[in-house]
Amino acid sequence: MASKYAEAGVDTAAGDLAVELMKSAVSNTHGPEVLGGVGGFAGLFDVSFLKPFTRPLLATSTDGVGTKVAIAQAIDKHDSIGFDLVGMVVDDIVVVGAKPMFMTDYIACGKVYPTRIADIVAGIALACAETGTALVGGETAEHPGLLGPDDYDVAGAAVGAVEADELLGAHRVTDGDVVVALGSSGLHSNGYSLVRHVLAERGVGYTDFSEELGGNVGEVLLEPTRLYTTPLLELLADPELAGAVHSLSHVTGGGIAANLARVLPVGSWVEVDRATWTPAPVFQVLSEWGGMSLEDTEGTWNLGIGMFAVVAADAAAGVIARIEAGGIPAWSVGQISFGERDFGGFEQGAKGVNGGAVRLFGTYA
Repeated sequence: MASKYAEAGVDTAAGDLAVELMKSAVSNTHGPEVLGGVGGFAGLFDVSFLKPFTRPLLATSTDGVGTKVAIAQAIDKHDSIGFDLVGMVVDDIVVVGAKPMFMTDYIACGKVYPTRIADIVAGIALACAETGTALVGGETAEHPGLLGPDDYDVAGAAVGAVEADELLGAHRVTDGDVVVALGSSGLHSNGYSLVRHVLAERGVGYTDFSEELGGNVGEVLLEPTRLYTTPLLELLADPELAGAVHSLSHVTGGGIAANLARVLPVGSWVEVDRATWTPAPVFQVLSEWGGMSLEDTEGTWNLGIGMFAVVAADAAAGVIARIEAGGIPAWSVGQISFGERDFGGFEQGAKGVNGGAVRLFGTYA
């Protein structure tokens, strides 16, 4: 006989099955530092490795993937959304030079479909494994009446650690530093409200095939977020490039200039040369469909840059070579300057940060 809770729309048995289906994927992210395995009320992580640190700092980040989930739901493809989530969360932690330790996730849904939840978590676990992050816990919450049966949203939080003397940021940036761009894999997980608006106005469906985009529209738009954590940590640990990286910026919500400005010191400025790269077709096609120029979207989409590294000028070539050896396109886009100038057209700081000034100039290649 069904319980009153089940009659109200909450299926605890389905939730238990979802946990069973995801157990193996989650356990694959666990090293000896994780205690207790899957299913505890709290995740446990042994931080004894921090004992030799002179002044260990914990870094934490939380995020979701925004309305990209609407596209996953529309084409019933859920195995990459979790991968996106890790990119949005863990790659914020490496920005300060921290090594991620562990992550937790939260999935809210209208109805628990065990295989769907397992697919989402499998994506999270895969990306956690690629970034050296233990997935130590999570929650799947069924919200009938609040969310539709096929609706869900995902969020996560992670914690990392860095030695205080190795902390990256605007305080390290100096006159003449070179700004290196790291290529994105596509839209990543920002600006999908604009994407969906453009498609709706043009009458394009997620299951339609687009020759211009080079495939099924929904699948192209679900291209997983590129992960930068492991290549950047390897770069920071390279003895030949010790101290070369001064600050990092994750290009997410807010666009290109605003995110770079956040990691530059007050009084500094840089002009980013658009001619140094060509935005991928997905950006060009969506801009054209929406009746916008690429320049119109610079505050919304990453246009091909997923991360910036501000590095010492004499090490820029070595940094670029090291990043490209890890399979990520990298190139110089500008050089940091200090001093008085007319800041018309520049963006100065963002998200509460009183940082440097950034302006994009020129025409895309």
